[in-house]
Amino acid sequence: FRQVKPGEPCPKSGKPLKIARAIEVGHIFKLGTKFSESEFWGAKFHGSEKQIKPAVMGCYGIGVSRTVQAVIEQYRDEWGIVWPWSVSPYQVIITVLDPGMEEAADLAEKIGRAAESEGADVLVDDRDERPGVKFKDADLIGIPLRVTIGGRGLKEGIVEVKWRIEGDVRKVAIDRVVEVVTSSIRDKNSS
Repeated sequence: FRQVKPGEPCPKSGKPLKIARAIEVGHIFKLGTKFSESEFWGAKFHGSEKQIKPAVMGCYGIGVSRTVQAVIEQYRDEWGIVWPWSVSPYQVIITVLDPGMEEAADLAEKIGRAAESEGADVLVDDRDERPGVKFKDADLIGIPLRVTIGGRGLKEGIVEVKWRIEGDVRKVAIDRVVEVVTSSIRDKNSS
């Protein structure tokens, strides 16, 4: 036995072989008639010649944890995971910098309800933690859309909206934030 080398001809097609790294995220096995011929299964069918024949069986499997690993391997940067919208465990994270502030909590709830009504899964970070820790955790987790509500921003009438994948950060007027978030969700859900 020996390992093939890149560029060697394929034994079937003659085309040059390419070597690449891969991960198995699913598999299919042909089981043949081993189980269908057994007394336990007895899986048989009427063939075209009106004969009773054992079914040729197969099985398949999808490795959920391997699939997640493959997504993370492909969608990450130096700050953490960058979940694609379609497979992200949460699509929106609302980071509340001043969790004891009633106005901030009310706005977070309003934005969260609106996002959920558009089909997004929402995580609210209202921990009593420093802003930098919350931002670092949000980037590490990789949730695609982050809305940051803080006391200073509320005084100025704005919140921050960040799209993790694009790295785009915008200051959005409080009276427009629900519209901006729900519009973004609709755009992502339709693409």
